[in-house]
Amino acid sequence: MNSNSLSFSPPSRPQPTGRSTPRIPPGVEYHRVFAGERRRIGRGVFAILLLLVGMFAFSIAIGRSVTALGDHFGYSGGVYSPLQHGAGMFSLALLIPWSMLIQRWLYGMQGASLHSVVSGFRWDLFARALLFIGPLWLAVAVTQSLWIPKEQTFWSVADLVAMLALTLLLTPLQSAGEEYGFRGLVFRIAGGWARGPRAALVLGVLVSSLAFVLAHASTDPWYNVWYFTFAAGTALITWRTGGLETAIVLHALNNTLLFLFDIGMHTDFSTLFDRAAGSASAALIVPCVSAVAVTAVVWWRTRESGPALTPSEPGPPFAERDSRSQGR
Repeated sequence: MNSNSLSFSPPSRPQPTGRSTPRIPPGVEYHRVFAGERRRIGRGVFAILLLLVGMFAFSIAIGRSVTALGDHFGYSGGVYSPLQHGAGMFSLALLIPWSMLIQRWLYGMQGASLHSVVSGFRWDLFARALLFIGPLWLAVAVTQSLWIPKEQTFWSVADLVAMLALTLLLTPLQSAGEEYGFRGLVFRIAGGWARGPRAALVLGVLVSSLAFVLAHASTDPWYNVWYFTFAAGTALITWRTGGLETAIVLHALNNTLLFLFDIGMHTDFSTLFDRAAGSASAALIVPCVSAVAVTAVVWWRTRESGPALTPSEPGPPFAERDSRSQGR
């Protein structure tokens, strides 16, 4: 969605006296959009549970369907197939519309506001972040792939091509899905539980990061340090930039590049997602330090402007905005 197509001018006609559709509050940081006189903690906890239930429900439902389909094509006996790979990525990509639906239902705000403070996806910022982070994370992926030994297996040419295509097509969407869910919805929910902006930021970062760690269900301390560091860093990046674009770039580059190296090295994907204690090592310090460095650079580049805010002029209620766009 192009942010330039959104109008933030005051409404041209009086508002109805009945229940009004919530506006995006003007001049607030990304994670403070839900903040108000009422903290609505119970509603927030329910929204987070809905997000997590949806995430696992999508994975189970799509995974079972693909397993039955895989048996038809000869994938059985626990073999990790391209069908399973695509199903896993697609189920997490569904968190994008699911997060928007939860926000619209429980908070009354348009799903597009999850993109950024301007309620649109800023492709120019996305492109700049890709150019900045891309070379760095390529080096991180190479170092991590060479440092951590992984089991290898035989891959047919057809499976390799299918895995490559599905990774390039769906992994960026899978990464974006997790960002919309945790750095978007959960970050905003927890950011509305505190009165002051500093307390809201700390609470938003902690709750969204812990939820991200728990969602990965790992018992390995190195993995959990990496998940928390990454989640906290991308939450701070989202706060400073006022949107999810840069966080999506970082997440998508990490997952996509690592998958591509694993495919090229014929890694046994059936063991790749082992998160039990002892499955990781100190090699994860490399991406941890890199994520901290990216966060620090983003903070430094926004040191004068500060975190991005929603437009100073409130926009019309979403119902009115939708009716205006339909009349064009």
